[in-house]
Amino acid sequence: MAPVVNSPRECCIKTVEHSGTAGGTTEIIAGVPTYVSRPQSQGESRKIVLFFADVYGPFFLNSQLLMDYWASHGYLVLALDYFEGDTIDKHLHKLGPHYSLVEDYVPAKMTRAKEITPLWIDAIKEQFGTADTKWLIVGYCFGGPFVMDCLAEDWVTAGAFAHPACLEEAHFLRLKQPLLLSLAEDDITFSKEFREKAEGIMAQKKATYHIQIFSGTVHGFALSGNVEDPVAKWAKEQSAATIKSWFDLACSRT
Repeated sequence: MAPVVNSPRECCIKTVEHSGTAGGTTEIIAGVPTYVSRPQSQGESRKIVLFFADVYGPFFLNSQLLMDYWASHGYLVLALDYFEGDTIDKHLHKLGPHYSLVEDYVPAKMTRAKEITPLWIDAIKEQFGTADTKWLIVGYCFGGPFVMDCLAEDWVTAGAFAHPACLEEAHFLRLKQPLLLSLAEDDITFSKEFREKAEGIMAQKKATYHIQIFSGTVHGFALSGNVEDPVAKWAKEQSAATIKSWFDLACSRT
């Protein structure tokens, strides 16, 4: 199977697990295990975030804590496990000359995720959506193309991603809805050269977008940064807070 363009690489499996207790629940939606983080306030049908995980999946504690953060600010957050439990941590012992993240793991998982995700989204919209719902999309690493696919459609209010992988120029050519790009300074899966191409396409299209770049950071900073490092901790928290602010703005304007 051919490698995926801008595929996740070794930098994508480096992580620092954060501490805390996940506050959400696991539900089966469209036959897929789904992490659900609900807000304490009423009105969850009006502001819904669909979360597309990195290669560690939505049940990785770091991802759960991020989703719980947005839920604490009034959003219903939902994340499907498009890896079906077979996340990258189950394969780390295989990595080497005979097993590759780029050539073996990611292409097969991307193919399967693209089969599962549209059916899951349809089920989510039917189960949770109303005429007043504001749909927000966010993704990390492997989740990048799912954010962009949703933002090419009319039902979405706005989207965001941090240190994305698997993106092509065509994703930006199809962009319709507002996009926040939360980026590392040093990221092989979303390089400076590719970022400039993407920005040029968005500018030419007169798309609505905002780019933030955190100096001194690498791929994974917004999800798995070392919170014992004050600068890394600040960048991680600022990325999450800016995404929340971006979604707040989008919901207030529509």
